[in-house]
Amino acid sequence: MSGNWRIDGFDEVRELGTGAQGRVVLARHSTAGTPVAIKYLIRRDGDDRAIERLREEAVMLGRVTDPHVVRLYRFVTSPQGAALVMEAVNGVSLKEILSRHGALGPEAALTVLKGSLLGLAAAHAVGVVHRDYKPANVVVRGDGLSKLIDFGVAALAGDDSRSGTPAYMAPEVWRGEPASPATDVYSATCVFFECVTGRRPFGTGEGLGALREGHLNREPPLEVVPGPLRDLVRRGMAKGATERPPGAADFVAELESVATAAYGPGWEQRGIRAMAGAAVALAALFPLIAAGLAPSASGAAVAAGGTAAAGGTAAVGGTAAAGGTAAGGTAAGGTAAAGGAAAGGATTASGVSGGILAATGTKIAASVAATALAAGGVGAYAAGSRGDDPARSTATPRLVQVAARVVTTNQPPGASTAASEQQYVTISGHPDPAVERRINAALRAASDRELNRYRRDFAGRGDVQEVNSQAELLLKTNRLVSVSYLFSVTPRPGPSGNWVKNFTSNATVTVDLLTGRALGAADLFTAATLTPAGLARLADRLKPHDQPDCLEPEPFGEPLKPFRIRPSDLQRDGSPIQVALGARQVRFEIAVERLDMTMQGQVCQVVTADVPVGELADLMVPRIVAEVRGATPTPSPSRS
Repeated sequence: MSGNWRIDGFDEVRELGTGAQGRVVLARHSTAGTPVAIKYLIRRDGDDRAIERLREEAVMLGRVTDPHVVRLYRFVTSPQGAALVMEAVNGVSLKEILSRHGALGPEAALTVLKGSLLGLAAAHAVGVVHRDYKPANVVVRGDGLSKLIDFGVAALAGDDSRSGTPAYMAPEVWRGEPASPATDVYSATCVFFECVTGRRPFGTGEGLGALREGHLNREPPLEVVPGPLRDLVRRGMAKGATERPPGAADFVAELESVATAAYGPGWEQRGIRAMAGAAVALAALFPLIAAGLAPSASGAAVAAGGTAAAGGTAAVGGTAAAGGTAAGGTAAGGTAAAGGAAAGGATTASGVSGGILAATGTKIAASVAATALAAGGVGAYAAGSRGDDPARSTATPRLVQVAARVVTTNQPPGASTAASEQQYVTISGHPDPAVERRINAALRAASDRELNRYRRDFAGRGDVQEVNSQAELLLKTNRLVSVSYLFSVTPRPGPSGNWVKNFTSNATVTVDLLTGRALGAADLFTAATLTPAGLARLADRLKPHDQPDCLEPEPFGEPLKPFRIRPSDLQRDGSPIQVALGARQVRFEIAVERLDMTMQGQVCQVVTADVPVGELADLMVPRIVAEVRGATPTPSPSRS
């Protein structure tokens, strides 16, 4: 029996759960000390084929680094069964949150669905179907991020083509047909229905027969779903797999459009804050906290004179924050807010009555003050630079969440140079001082190179008063920081300097926070993309996002050459096309006049094209796509 089987090299800390399939334990690597979750699966007669398929899928899933999918480190088999060694997620299951709080409210429910769809899309991209998406297989961290677990394990519970949990099983699974990405879309929509209404769509309390009849033949009760969300449920729970969105990635685009139209552009941030508050309220259940492998609640409560923060944002004057939003406030006075809502009131951050914030405001405010810094939101455990296997990680998992700020410096004019005002981004709080120095050197070097070129080009000019640089922090995750720098010149007063007003250019830099290395085109794009054919595809993807339309302008003289990209346009310092990463998009800063095009009169100098990462996913390195897809908009950094 698997109960007597242990994987060598790991020390068990505590059991997290047990069931018919086996058991889950929290463990630490014996040498490195890295915390992991190990799921031991019991081998039964006839399971050999299912275990072999699970092994094959584990190999593929091990390549997925999406922040919404739990990382799989190893898959081990033995005569007793199989075991999966996985990332230990410091959070609480969505099932537990629903059982405690009921309906989540529209924005929080949409956030859960979007995160789940992004995770499913990452798995579908490598050929893995979940087969058993349900609330128990979604873990919500203290920062509101949700992660999917237990990919493919459902097949070990029974027949390969009829696996899953009845409350969330798609019609084709009930009929014994193979599962597909559309099957996962159906299950995710069922869970979304439960999140937003507080009840399952079919057969509650009516037995297996009623469940089967509902999923096969009845329409979901849309009248209990908020009006703007009914079409999402109708589409995602269509009876025929071909009538649903073909995959999770396609459904995400529909979801974002509906959510923004119904609840405004801030819906996702409010939803994340709500989920962060709900998870932090149950922080005592977080496995790493309960096992003493994360900071204790007593040590987390006191920071900066009674201030606690989850999500890494320091609050002021005794205010606790969850996900960067006031959560504790003046709790003693009864005026605490959670995600922007009164703690004891009935109004969410969006002004809509009900939902998880109204139901749990007081509990969230009390719990955040005690456990905020111990929650998963304060950072992410990352394996060492030698790989993601816990056996090869550093002795202590590295916390790579850092603070970023924009620094402004001024240089007076010299004998042959104009004055300059320079902005650049710097980070602080990295656990490795040497890596922090490398990161800051790389972040500033990109600004220094272009600014020095400007100072040289405009040296001694009487019509130039100052050269300037502005920094924009586009992306900061626990793995990457990406910055765009804009350079311009200020002419001296008078008509002689007017021509130079619009002379601008850009430089970008993306730095790996684990290594301190600046990433180049080969780190961002696949090898196939950096071929002539691949670069032609990239050029075609950029043109629809060109604002204004400068990549194919109207000719007014000699014929213009078509827009094309050569490898040298991307792969060297100061190249005409600069690439930066943002939240769910990729920015291309294109110096049009420096490309192989005829730009008479310098109509366009620098073009900015912000392209949704989904349109470039097949051209970019999967790890980068996953990081960009999972990112939330970066708040404006502090300046000094």
